[in-house]
Amino acid sequence: MLGDAWTLVILRDSFHGVTKFDDFHKSLGIARNTLSDRLTNLVEAGVLTKEFYQDNPPRYEYLLTDMGHDLFPAIAALLAWGDRWLGNGDGPPVGLYHRPCGHDAQVDVVCGHCRQSLADDDVQFVKGSGYPDVVTEGGDFRDRLALVPGGEGGEPQGRRKAF
Repeated sequence: MLGDAWTLVILRDSFHGVTKFDDFHKSLGIARNTLSDRLTNLVEAGVLTKEFYQDNPPRYEYLLTDMGHDLFPAIAALLAWGDRWLGNGDGPPVGLYHRPCGHDAQVDVVCGHCRQSLADDDVQFVKGSGYPDVVTEGGDFRDRLALVPGGEGGEPQGRRKAF
């Protein structure tokens, strides 16, 4: 669902308040048929909802659903990653200001239990209760998961290489 670049920039624009087809088209410079396809996919997936707003001609706007709003932490994390690794040294092109506390926000993925920052080499991937018995699409990667927390397996790539 999120595997192509257009979907991510459509979501970015959605979080920036863009809701109308023509505004997405103008912002992104994407082919109309491609934009229509990506918006339809996001609506069918439940990330956006399509709401009627005009009769003549019939027009719709695309609004984030609760499922879509829940993608914000992932989008914010990608923004922070880009600021760190792809910037030109002039600072972030887009900042996040946290209105409730009145400060610039720093994106940090934390453990919901201890509130410590998460890093890939601090976690273990464990087979969850919802992992299907039979995988019909894509690769079956259960052999890369630990069967129980703290058990064997589920180790992320641990080597870090600076460049």
